[in-house]
Amino acid sequence: MSLILTWWPIAILVVDIAIRIAAIIVVPRNRRPTAAMAWLLAIYFIPFIGVFLFLLIGTPRLPRKRRRKQDAINDYIHETSSHLDFGSLRPHAPDWFTTMVRMNRKLGSMPLAGDNEAHLISEYAESLAAMAAAIRGAKKYVHVEFYILLTDATTEDFFQALEEVARRGVVVRVLLDHWANRGKPYYRRTLKRLTAMGARWRLMLPVQPLRGKYQRPDLRNHRKLLVVDGETAFMGSQNVIDSTYNLRRNIRRGLHWVDLMVRVQGPVVASIGAVFLSDWYSETGETLEDEIKLFEIPPPSRGDLDCQIVPSGPGFRFDNNLRLFLALLYYAQRRIIIVSPYFVPDEALLLAVTTACHRGLQVELFVSEEGDQAVVYHAQRSYYEALLRAGVKIWMYRKPFILHSKSMTIDDEVAIIGSSNMDMRSFGLNLEISMLVRGEEFVAEMRLIEEKYRRLSRELTLEEWRQQPLRSTVLDNLARLTSALQ
Repeated sequence: MSLILTWWPIAILVVDIAIRIAAIIVVPRNRRPTAAMAWLLAIYFIPFIGVFLFLLIGTPRLPRKRRRKQDAINDYIHETSSHLDFGSLRPHAPDWFTTMVRMNRKLGSMPLAGDNEAHLISEYAESLAAMAAAIRGAKKYVHVEFYILLTDATTEDFFQALEEVARRGVVVRVLLDHWANRGKPYYRRTLKRLTAMGARWRLMLPVQPLRGKYQRPDLRNHRKLLVVDGETAFMGSQNVIDSTYNLRRNIRRGLHWVDLMVRVQGPVVASIGAVFLSDWYSETGETLEDEIKLFEIPPPSRGDLDCQIVPSGPGFRFDNNLRLFLALLYYAQRRIIIVSPYFVPDEALLLAVTTACHRGLQVELFVSEEGDQAVVYHAQRSYYEALLRAGVKIWMYRKPFILHSKSMTIDDEVAIIGSSNMDMRSFGLNLEISMLVRGEEFVAEMRLIEEKYRRLSRELTLEEWRQQPLRSTVLDNLARLTSALQ
């Protein structure tokens, strides 16, 4: 017995040293330096807990089978779209724009399309009403894909529209994220309602190990899009749920989400539809080739916008959205306006934003004064001082509203809108969709929205920030470290 007691501490020490040595070999491989350092710190300071967390969420990629599906989809998109006419492009595109489009095509497979019409919808109820109206006009199919999709009093008209067209024989396909919906009110009711109306629905990235469906549980499909007959599409930041998310803590605090959607018509709708079909194939194995062509070019629109869809996420080999954002930040010549509820940049993005200031550009960042996710909120705050010192003007959208819109405009001709935040989760862990738009008229619409946000925000100054208490600084720095665990 005494011999066992003598060797027990030695065995623990040997295992501890082995874990630390193995971590140095395994953790940094093919991982960002910041993420590797964060994981090594976790493993070194709390070895057994750190190893458990690393085994649980340490792989920032989808399972190999799903990645192979994405590679096959990308190859098929390239082959299918290479000879199609996606409208007439606007003349006199700058060389940098052409090279960026080429990069997006290589990474995300989607082509640049001309002759598009796109209009912003900034009111929560108005966007739900616009989507319901478009659904009611469907003749062939409705494809619905949202990170959160729940039936409640606010979304009743949306679901009624789906039921009406389903009764007419229109095919309704629905994708909703499993983990994001499962713990929210009305989740079971929503699934039963979809089944009762005859919709063909699937859960995205289900975490159901007993059914053989499992991957890292915090890899999520964060996309929000709607496609009607391949002719009209909606995309942006808004989920199909009440603006309080029906959560008691939000209702108690009076929180409401502020979002931005875009209604699109023209050839680019085919690319948005292709994103849905890609995700449907990933979840079901069905290609739908007998029913729908991957690229059904819709009738010409009245618009003149050049648009390109950029899908991104852990199914891709590179961080497509991050590379797009970085390219725009470095190509901008006069002005950059970023709207992101969760702004937690990596080193490259932080360097690009601050470099823009040093180049003499006007840089503005819109964030929320109120936070809905404590760790992300504090991680974001940890970057404010560096941004303010560089010259970034930070606007804080006044509480009790959460500014959830995601967009960026550079100069007067180019913009991005979509589901992607500017944080490491959106770059590496979430499936996202972004739309690159070239056209002064669309940027002018964005400017009106940005001015509206400015009126409803207050400016954070460096003097105010210096008054932050020490406890806030400590929380911010701790959250900054944990945000890099990817």
